Amino acid sequence: MAAAWTGGAADDDKLKEECGVFGIFGHPDAAAHAALGLHALQHRGQESAGIVSTDGTLFHSHRALGRVGDIFSSGDVIDALEGRAAIGHNRYSTQGAPEVRNIQPLFADLAFGGLSIAHNGNLTNALSLRADLVNHGCIFHSTSDTEVIVHLIAISRRGRVVERMIEALGRVRGAYSLVALTKDSLIGVRDPYGVRPLVLGQLDGALILASETVAFDIIGAEFVRDIEPGELVIISKAGVESLKPFRPTQQRFCIFEYIYFARPDSVSEGTGVYEARQRIGAELAREAPAPADVVVPVPDSGVPAAIGYAAQAKLPFELGIIRNHYIGRTFIEPTDRIRHLGVKLKHNANRSVIEGRRVVLVDDSIVRGTTSTKIVEMVRAAGAATVHMRIASPPTAHSCFYGVDTPAREKLLAARHDLDAMARSIGVDSLAFITIDGLYRAMGEPGRDPARPRYCDACFSGDYPIPLSDQQVGEPPAQLSLLADSG
Repeated sequence: MAAAWTGGAADDDKLKEECGVFGIFGHPDAAAHAALGLHALQHRGQESAGIVSTDGTLFHSHRALGRVGDIFSSGDVIDALEGRAAIGHNRYSTQGAPEVRNIQPLFADLAFGGLSIAHNGNLTNALSLRADLVNHGCIFHSTSDTEVIVHLIAISRRGRVVERMIEALGRVRGAYSLVALTKDSLIGVRDPYGVRPLVLGQLDGALILASETVAFDIIGAEFVRDIEPGELVIISKAGVESLKPFRPTQQRFCIFEYIYFARPDSVSEGTGVYEARQRIGAELAREAPAPADVVVPVPDSGVPAAIGYAAQAKLPFELGIIRNHYIGRTFIEPTDRIRHLGVKLKHNANRSVIEGRRVVLVDDSIVRGTTSTKIVEMVRAAGAATVHMRIASPPTAHSCFYGVDTPAREKLLAARHDLDAMARSIGVDSLAFITIDGLYRAMGEPGRDPARPRYCDACFSGDYPIPLSDQQVGEPPAQLSLLADSG
């Protein structure tokens, strides 16, 4: 009988991207296209979604807990979101139960009119800013760091909304890509480091902003370009106005977008994600060959890297683990008496591929190690002669504070153990990670320049490019959740 594995906490052993954003201006079906765009970005947040639209006079909003396909399945819901401009947001909270008050886009009636904002990232000084704003009489309605930006815009004495936003963002620190909607414009902005992605597209004369290019593909839109780090764009009937209001700094795009976060069919910063993951797998094979008969990916995120590994190692690539795609993040909380039956819910070993063979498992990362342990147990139970694990990222030994949900550092397996101890912990015959220089080589660099690294790789290196004003590196990553959640 084939061995199998799942577990209610299986997805908790993966790093989670915080949010996906989408904005469209100048299309009669703005809300419908926003819903489709959010559907393509569902992997960036599965706990809630929302859309705010405007007809040039009034704003219309629909936000709810759940997934995009459930929230926006009704034509009546879409029809009620009137107007030729809309923004949308998928959310994954970092801590605490998801709450309706934290669902984005946020909306506020300000002195100059209505403003709605959707944000991907995390502000590293939001707690101190929030305390200052509360002391000055601001009343917060959510626990999201995004609301800090709204209040900073509200209290600004500048004239135009763009000037207010520039002043507000000049006070915040952290990683952010955001879209904002006024009655007559769509605004997009990336932080000066460009940690989180944001791209510009067009469809039938309408202009679009999104976290990833896959949001363009689903509606037949054309990719135009990446929004540059530190760039603010104002999209209106006059077209696109581009500003560079922030002090230039070195770009530090999140390298984990290429390893895991982005959908493999996206193009990010001019690089195809699928091809990047194959190159990472090939480099991993060069650095860490394994005495194996077959390469098996840990689905689904390990597949492209495993293809690259197998091609470089000249080993057969096989789907030795089959994933059930019809299981959501929560399905059943089994009692202790039937908990062993729950292992069949999500993954099943393909015994015909594994039995009697030396297997090299390829996965994108190891966080706590619980997932890897269960996978290895499953493969051994299916009759593997030996099990070797190869990881398409360096050891995740540090928490992220820039918009990625990570455990406290003491819960990260690589922060507590050396390589041999990690191998013993997850039960493999051998374990190897791609080196950080190897990762950079796969991305077309000669290696990691410690003086000027091209990417944000703090989860591997501990090199935090943006100051952590509200937290110390060794503290649990509260993600500036402002008591509960983060945007």
